[in-house]
Amino acid sequence: MKNKEDAVKLSNCMKNIGKLSEKETICIITNMDEPLGKTVGNTLEVIEAIEFLNGNMQEDVKEIVLTIGSYMMKLAGKSNDLEKNRKEILETIKTGKALEKFKELVKRQNGDFSYIENINKFPRAKYILEVVSDINGYVNRINAQNVGEISRELGAGRFKKTDKIDHAVGIVLERKVGDYVKKRRYTWIYTCK
Repeated sequence: MKNKEDAVKLSNCMKNIGKLSEKETICIITNMDEPLGKTVGNTLEVIEAIEFLNGNMQEDVKEIVLTIGSYMMKLAGKSNDLEKNRKEILETIKTGKALEKFKELVKRQNGDFSYIENINKFPRAKYILEVVSDINGYVNRINAQNVGEISRELGAGRFKKTDKIDHAVGIVLERKVGDYVKKRRYTWIYTCK
């Protein structure tokens, strides 16, 4: 949705569908003005998720995971205390149980969970280009749609259903809205696969 009003309308529609199915439905409206977390692209996002389960959490991802997770626990009948649920989720991550459960899920689907134990096994993009600021200041805005379209141009997404996805490509955003950036000279970094 392009604005909050449309998001609220959609959430009300989804709640009504839940009522018709006799299922309690909770909608969480989030700001999507900038990408969630720091990465866009398959492998980069999987690595970021593994890092999250290892306790290295981006604050925006952490807030959404804890909010949605606490409501999921409520809907499952585990506890109506959302704050207690948030603490339990954090404890599950802190103790390593969440990461172990992820490994188990990958293993059950005949996946190679060694990538979870060693993220350096993931393929990397053939070329890496570093983009730096030519002025000092604060990040005022990041257009999530534009970032997604650029990522798709790189091969991380499809223009049509038959397009192949390059799982290794994507974008890493080292700064978020509100972060300070220092002027740096431009540096071009290339790596070969």
